[in-house]
Amino acid sequence: MMSGEQRRLAAVMFTDIVGYSSLTQKNERLALELLEEHRKIVRSIVTSHNGREIKTIGDAFLIEFDSALEATQCAIYLQKTLNDRNQKSTVERRIRLRIGIHLGDVLQRQSDLLGDAVNIASRIEPLAQPGGICISQHVYDQVRNKIDCPAEDLGPRQLKNIDYPISLYRVLPLRKNSEMTGISLDKKRIAVLPFLNISPDPNDAYFADGLTEELIARLSTISGLKVIARTSIMRFRGTTKSVSEIGEELKSGTVLEGSVRKAANRLRVTAQLIDATTEEHLWVQNYDRQLEDVFAIQTEVAQNVADALKTQLLSEEKEHIDKKPTGDIQAYTLYLKGRYYWNERNKESLETAIKYFEEAIERDPEFALAYSGLADCYVVLVDHSYLPPSEGYPKAKQAATRALELDNTLAEAHTSLATILNTDWEWTEAEREFNEALRLNQNYPTAHHWYSNHLWTLGRLDDAMREGKAAQELDPLSSQIHAYVGALHVCAHQYDSAFDEFDKSLELDPNNVSAHEYRCYAYLFKSMFERALAEMQLVLRFYHASTSNMRAFTGVVYAMAGRIEEAKRILRECEEMSAHEYVNPRWLTIAHSRLGNKDRAFELLEKAFEAHTFTPFEVKIDPLFEGITSDLRFDELMKKTLAAHPAPR
Repeated sequence: MMSGEQRRLAAVMFTDIVGYSSLTQKNERLALELLEEHRKIVRSIVTSHNGREIKTIGDAFLIEFDSALEATQCAIYLQKTLNDRNQKSTVERRIRLRIGIHLGDVLQRQSDLLGDAVNIASRIEPLAQPGGICISQHVYDQVRNKIDCPAEDLGPRQLKNIDYPISLYRVLPLRKNSEMTGISLDKKRIAVLPFLNISPDPNDAYFADGLTEELIARLSTISGLKVIARTSIMRFRGTTKSVSEIGEELKSGTVLEGSVRKAANRLRVTAQLIDATTEEHLWVQNYDRQLEDVFAIQTEVAQNVADALKTQLLSEEKEHIDKKPTGDIQAYTLYLKGRYYWNERNKESLETAIKYFEEAIERDPEFALAYSGLADCYVVLVDHSYLPPSEGYPKAKQAATRALELDNTLAEAHTSLATILNTDWEWTEAEREFNEALRLNQNYPTAHHWYSNHLWTLGRLDDAMREGKAAQELDPLSSQIHAYVGALHVCAHQYDSAFDEFDKSLELDPNNVSAHEYRCYAYLFKSMFERALAEMQLVLRFYHASTSNMRAFTGVVYAMAGRIEEAKRILRECEEMSAHEYVNPRWLTIAHSRLGNKDRAFELLEKAFEAHTFTPFEVKIDPLFEGITSDLRFDELMKKTLAAHPAPR
């Protein structure tokens, strides 16, 4: 050993500020100010817990303790202190740390600290959650039963540049704070964050996602709770935001989070319910079970959440959360894989999802959820123009009908069936199915969204807006729902409100073609033609439909923007294309109307009604059709059409 070197056993702590590099790029002055304040807080607390600061590395600290217990107590106190400080600060001034601690042999060389223990501690720290603490098995063995906070077993983890796996634990500080943030959050409005996959096989991520989705589904059937939808929740996968920040963003007073470890036929699930205002843990539970016990785990978590939030379950709700969807665990695993790919919503993933749902049905022909998943796949394939309605909807209807024959309590299947009935203009039956779906699950945003669309097609714009807003409340970070509500505002001639919704939609997803399309129309109605044409180019860039449909849309925009000769040329091209490929008659009808070709417009409109492409009610409330609805022939055509297909009363 070199002169001046000393070996010893020590507890090594690494700390790091969450999001510091990003803040430095956005606001260097504020970043430096918070860095200095953070250093004062850390140094004061470390000194009071007998720690020795070895060095700082940018915004990180390397600290040594003689005792693993003192190191862990210091970390807990430090996180509680910062939490209390953050509760009184604006979001941009909050300081959140990740802390990692390991106990092992270190080498002191002059004023520096070296060795495996230092390397391991530095690799553990990034695995802590924002505002959290991660410790190794060696530390846990020394502090178990000596600290007031629960610890979640993360299992063995392979760390970068470490030759052997290290068993890790996450310490969960019990944060209490008497000072409220001033924001009143509904405790019975709950967000189920994506469960962390800590399985040895990263390909088991589908199982953690599936468990998240199934817990959302079970909790959603409890009428006393408001449950945030999966679309909004998945935006927080891998987030550095704190529970309180997520709660504020979703207006959710309670957050459920946890982890899943799947190894062979064994399952370890940790779940914890957190008050989003104080970040206090209301309930924590670990489950070590066989894989086939996954349904019992879901039931217990849902029941415990209801109990913790003092929510009384109705007998029908108790029966639903107790229900075991299949007796074949392999079929259920295939179903979860299907849902995992269905949620990606592109053509290839939807086709993969269909394959998994069909394999699940092959194993268990009475597995209702798998049929429901199959129906959802075909509905989305049609909705995204990946399949023609004549091919996709019959398959969706068959699957949804079979799902309901097996289990009439599935809100998802009722919703899919209702949507198909609506496209068939079986409006009374569709209304009944939508109402049943919402009776079974008021927390299902897709039911509210698609019911709103049904009401829109019947010309009931106020009712459609009500259901659209209900969907938005349950799925506040859905780009598609914001775009849809914006479209409703366009139909109501509320253009400023429409632009607000489109801005929110495109902030969440800049490539949302629906938001760009309807924003283009809104610009046209406000005679902002240059902006409308720029928006049209964005639509053409992202559009998935055929070239003929893109050309027809372009013709409409040119006609409304006053570029008449270009519009006429494009319309002639589209008419020629329509002889040998499908061109949406909606755009052809509008273009002819805007160019003064009323006879041809009405000819196309009548064919569209005969094919159920869109409804007379839609035409009546859509400002794009204003040139047609002001013509007396429209009233005659509407009466003729509705005589064969009366609207529900």
